[in-house]
Amino acid sequence: MNTFKRKSLYAALAGVSALGAAGAAQAVNVNPDGLGQVLIYPYYTVRTDGAGNAFNTLLSVVNTTASSKAVKVRFLEGKDSREVIDFNLFLSPYDVWTAALLANATGTTLKTTDKSCTLPAIPAAGVSFVNFAYTGSAADNADTSLDRTREGYFEIIEMGAIKTGSVTDVNVTHVAGVPPGCASVTDSQASTDTVSPIGGLMGTVSFINVTQGSDYTADPTALDAFFVPLIPGQNNYGNAGTINPDLTTVTPKTSLVFTSSNNLTSPVTVQTDWSATAATSPVDAVSAVLMHDNVLNEYTVESVIAAATDWVITMPTKRYYVKTGTGSASPPFQRNFNGNSGSCDDIALAIFDREEQTTSTPLNFSPPPPTQTAALCWEANVLTFNAKTATKSNVLGSTNVANLDISGVGFQNGWLKVGFPVVGTAHRLVGGSTTRVTASGVASTAATSTYFGLPTIGFAVESYSNGTLPGTGGGTVLSNYGGNWTHKYTRNIQ
Repeated sequence: MNTFKRKSLYAALAGVSALGAAGAAQAVNVNPDGLGQVLIYPYYTVRTDGAGNAFNTLLSVVNTTASSKAVKVRFLEGKDSREVIDFNLFLSPYDVWTAALLANATGTTLKTTDKSCTLPAIPAAGVSFVNFAYTGSAADNADTSLDRTREGYFEIIEMGAIKTGSVTDVNVTHVAGVPPGCASVTDSQASTDTVSPIGGLMGTVSFINVTQGSDYTADPTALDAFFVPLIPGQNNYGNAGTINPDLTTVTPKTSLVFTSSNNLTSPVTVQTDWSATAATSPVDAVSAVLMHDNVLNEYTVESVIAAATDWVITMPTKRYYVKTGTGSASPPFQRNFNGNSGSCDDIALAIFDREEQTTSTPLNFSPPPPTQTAALCWEANVLTFNAKTATKSNVLGSTNVANLDISGVGFQNGWLKVGFPVVGTAHRLVGGSTTRVTASGVASTAATSTYFGLPTIGFAVESYSNGTLPGTGGGTVLSNYGGNWTHKYTRNIQ
């Protein structure tokens, strides 16, 4: 698909707004260029790997625009997406904010030496993650310890651009590298001085294991046109310490997806109105742009280089559909959150080696999940590949892990497809009025549409170890290395 064809598809969609859908510029979408109003980072961890070496997570967010911005920063633990910390961050024009997540005695600490203003202010010693959202009356019958905060994912949501020359703009805009008025920033003034979001955020996240000598990286998923208010200038501001904004504040409730529909000769853009489901599922538009019916990536467990592979599969809107307890979750998810058993979604697995060979041997998890079938049971899942059931890869040291036993398959490397088969009403999401536009600009509409799969993001990491090798100046050097790859996907929208 060349650039001209893609532009023609979006232009055609913009021209069919009279058919009942919002214009393409007013529909939330995944920006393939990595810039947006919302950044969803697929993972963070401060856990230790199988050898006892600790990970630190380093992160950044960049304001690529000439306007100062107010953004919400929110970290969520990986089992049930319970919030462990959030705060408001104020970015100067062209600013970069950085921070590190480090393990403490019981959980996780966020530290930063960055000068950008935050509400509340982050002390030099850092701020520890908390478990208030899953203890006491908020308990979800799972682990209540602070250890649960050691892995998860996070999101950064632009609340709006700050008016040039306003009180807040003057306070937060750097002068010789330092904002002059962080102590004077207040939510009430910032809300007054903030206008509509304009996008242009980008970021990175790295998982550094100093002792092991490894550094894995990932890019956040960027959502553009997340908040396009009907009232010009309206912002998406939420005071520090409040849950808003979150992914449910998407405005309007309309999604835009570019897809080949599993047919490379017929690429289309699909725009769907989710306003009819907004009362019960206000996040449907965001789920739609992240829906995939298959997750694809490579793996290796080659013994000669002590290779190991982990996949991170995160479901950033799952928390809005899954309740605490037993029974069925709201579509597109399958089961509610049943304490330490999690909220499991059945998956279908197809494995291939590098010579296009596959197998009829069933792929099993070890130990099997409570459903006795292959399933992903958390909101930030780590799928680890085992050459032997007694030797788990677990590169990232996750406790939200599903151990895929491939010892009986005989493939030490290749690729895997993780699918989400329809089970009753699960693994599909039904939307409202939908407009499709083909590459040739032909538009068609339907009263409803069905998106199959689950809303997922993530990546794979591979580690290799050659032990110690002779150094060029004598002695030995540690020979550990690795890499990481973003997942690939298929979509099915009918």
